[in-house]
Parts: sequence; structure tokens; C-alpha cells
Amino acid sequence: MATATVNGLSISYEIIGARGRPWVITPGGRYGKDAAGIRELAVALAGEGEQVLIWDRPNTGASDVSFDGVSESELQADALAGLLEHLGMAPAVIAGGSGGSRVSLLTAARHPRVAAGLAVWWVSGGVYGMMSIGVHYASGSFQAAWKDGMAAVAELPEWRESIERNPGNRGRILAQDRGGFLATMERWMAVYCPREGELVPGLPDAVARELAVPALVLRSGASDIHHRRETSETLAALLPNAVLREPPWPDTEWADRHTPEAAKEGLFARWPLLAPVLLKWSREALA
Repeated sequence: MATATVNGLSISYEIIGARGRPWVITPGGRYGKDAAGIRELAVALAGEGEQVLIWDRPNTGASDVSFDGVSESELQADALAGLLEHLGMAPAVIAGGSGGSRVSLLTAARHPRVAAGLAVWWVSGGVYGMMSIGVHYASGSFQAAWKDGMAAVAELPEWRESIERNPGNRGRILAQDRGGFLATMERWMAVYCPREGELVPGLPDAVARELAVPALVLRSGASDIHHRRETSETLAALLPNAVLREPPWPDTEWADRHTPEAAKEGLFARWPLLAPVLLKWSREALA
């Protein structure tokens, strides 16, 4: 397992492909680089001559946990920019889905020097989608800390993989001041409160309109309650150098991924289907 120290944090990563245009793939949720479909997409891109970075964001996989930053997504975006520069892979095509799309957008906006292109799908949006994300990411830890302190937070299932893969993370969680941690969780939840003029949490529309990097936005399914179709369409209209294209799966893909049978395969198991779409766009837009 390769690691790099970025912004004082140990970040776990893997580079697939010896040479070619640099890419980075970022999954959503608190999933790491070993989630089914992530490495497979990287291998598919590398097989066509690209060089692909997959990584564990802070608070995922084998990387360090951290509770700094205005938001968790900003923390991860800053870590990604630093990692790309540390590895000599900047500028890269920054690609990701769901929470990974948000991190990708914030990375390109906050650190434009590291972004050669931007490809995003499953962009979270809508009042329900935004509020449910804030609750999903932070409410469990908030409640555990409020009721029983930091030892209870360290026992939560959502932190199990981070502690198993990086045992020092237990100590990092236990070392948090309870009051400060509660304030952080509330701040991180508040980021997802819908705001006029901010389609993507932490990315004001005015900033998005100035984000001139070539971008690919894949249209979300009309059936997707968390990644609303109109969010993807509005984002494509906001970004000045974006194209909106159809994804390589049916409208019901997000819901289909949550059936008991598909859950065994993994949420991102069909991401390798994205490779031809991503490659076609990159060769048109970044030639």
C-alpha cells in the first residue's frame, strides 16, 4: 500500500498505468479505492493508454481521519490537490460520482492548477437529497458524541473500516475534544442546507460560472431521488465549458444499485461502463 503525507495527513493511493494522460477517480459515500468498480474503471482507462490515480480520501479506507475544514468535501478536495501535486500528476482529469463529484468540482474550483478536465456523474441535489446527505454523513457521529462521548463515536460502524485499515485512526477519534467535534459535525451538516445561488454545496454558482476547465456532466436519472436530473442539467448549464451526455446505464441505475442482489456487487460495480464515454469526451475536449 502506497501512502503520501499531504497537509499533515497520511493518504493511501495507487497509480494504475505507467504513462499517459493523468486521471483521478473519486467514489462517493465513505467508500475507499478498494470498493468494487473503482479499480476496474481505472484498469479500463489505463488499458487505453491513460494513467489513473485511485485514492482513499481522508475519512475513508486506509487514510487518516480528520475533522478539520469548513466541510468534509473541502477537506478532501484540498487533500486531492495536494496529492496530485505530490505525485507529479497535475494537471489531471478529475473524475468522480456522487460525493466524488462534489469533491472533484471543489478541487477544480479551489485548485484550478491541478485540473486539466473535469468529469462528474450522480451529482447530489434537491432539498431532500441535500438534507439527507448531511444527516447521513454526520448525524450518527453527532448523536454518539452527544450521548456517550468520543469512545462511542469510535465504535460506530461508519468508522469501522477506517480504524481496521488504519488503527491509528481510533486514537485520532478519541483525541477529539467532544465540544469541538460536535461543533464540527453541525458545521459539516449545515453545509448541505439548500441555499439560493449554490447548486452544489460549497460551490457558489458564481464560482461555477468561472470554472473554465473542460467538463463532462452525465445526466442523472429522472427516477433518482438523491441525484436529481435537473441538478445535472443545471450544473452543465452553469459550467462554461461543459457538455451534458447520457450515462451508459438505464434511468433506474441508482435505485437498481440498492436492490439486495445488486448490493452484493457494490454501488459502483458498473462504473467500468463509463470508460468509453470518458475516453471519447477526453479525446474530443482535451486533444
